Amino acid sequence: MLKINLLPVRQLKKRAKAKKQLWGMCFLFIGSLALAAFVGMLQANKLSNLRADVAALQQEKVSFDSILKKMDRLEEDKIEFTRKTNIIRELKANSSLTVRLIDEVANRIDNKRMWLTSLNQQGSSLQLSGVALDNQTVAQFMNKLKESIFVQGVSLKSSSLKIVSGRDLKSFSLVCQVAHPAAKGTNKLKAN
Repeated sequence: MLKINLLPVRQLKKRAKAKKQLWGMCFLFIGSLALAAFVGMLQANKLSNLRADVAALQQEKVSFDSILKKMDRLEEDKIEFTRKTNIIRELKANSSLTVRLIDEVANRIDNKRMWLTSLNQQGSSLQLSGVALDNQTVAQFMNKLKESIFVQGVSLKSSSLKIVSGRDLKSFSLVCQVAHPAAKGTNKLKAN
């Protein structure tokens, strides 16, 4: 006998296959969601750890702020100390320059033939005024000043006739530059 299958087998197979694919898609979707949730939790955990690290580093930074402020104050104090030290050195050098300069002028003047009426030093400029017996004495004094390691560029500002106690004398005014001697000039000074 013949058996006839009146049931639509192909359609049933297609439906079964479609059900399997639907269930497979559902499992795949649920698996993807689970994987995404797992990765999201890992990222959230990393994010919370990084935020905790940032907060800890911020606290550490705040603790170092006082040290940084102290370092800034120390740097400012160092700059101020250096500035004051340089001023002291400059004053010390200028005061010793003035003393040595007066000594140089006193040693180079011919006391029997001339005398100074004023000596004025302002910075690196020196002005000398005085009275001499003649122009030759003034010229000799200028040459002696040029030999000094502290005096540079001696020039005659003015010269005129002046009557003192009934005698004709030469009144003069000199201008020159003063400076500390160079290293070899210092050795020349020590040799004297």
